[in-house]
Amino acid sequence: MKYSRFHGRHETAGRECSWPGCEQSGEFRAPGARPSGFDGPGDYRWFCLEHVRQFNAGYDYFEGMEAEEILRAQSPLHGWETHTRAFRPDAGVDGVPRWADFADPLEAISGRARAHVRRRQAGMGPQNHRFTPDERRALDVLGLDAEIDRRGLRQRYTSLLRKYHPDHNGGDRGHEARLQVVVEAYQLLRRAAAFA
Repeated sequence: MKYSRFHGRHETAGRECSWPGCEQSGEFRAPGARPSGFDGPGDYRWFCLEHVRQFNAGYDYFEGMEAEEILRAQSPLHGWETHTRAFRPDAGVDGVPRWADFADPLEAISGRARAHVRRRQAGMGPQNHRFTPDERRALDVLGLDAEIDRRGLRQRYTSLLRKYHPDHNGGDRGHEARLQVVVEAYQLLRRAAAFA
């Protein structure tokens, strides 16, 4: 099934327009009847362009709802009655503060960020997040770990140049392929955000 998000057309074969008496292809989706107690669109109806326009002109989202249901659906808090796992009062784990420990959401975000930094500094967090996967492969090529700084990178590159460059090893060109890989790895790493 092809779908274009810009005009809402779903190109499907064999689906007829749901409008009574219309035999054109039903390419546009519209909400169907909502079962009672179901919070969602229900089954879809499919219309041709002309009839989806007519349907949309007369559509009433609140049709069939009681006054209390309409009021609840219009409330800005609608849908926020339940807590997702991350926002439950008991959500704190592994040294990360619980959301319920904070009155202000911004303080909670800041507290969680500080806890994350402390874990990384203590070596508990995921390693190598300073570098992209390509940059980590380049570190492997140069024989370096993720804790390297710009000065250490430059020193390692210089020592490998001396080892593999023909001008430094008596004119031996047998290491040119390895030298090329080392140069490419260094060029990638020297522009890495971790060294900015």
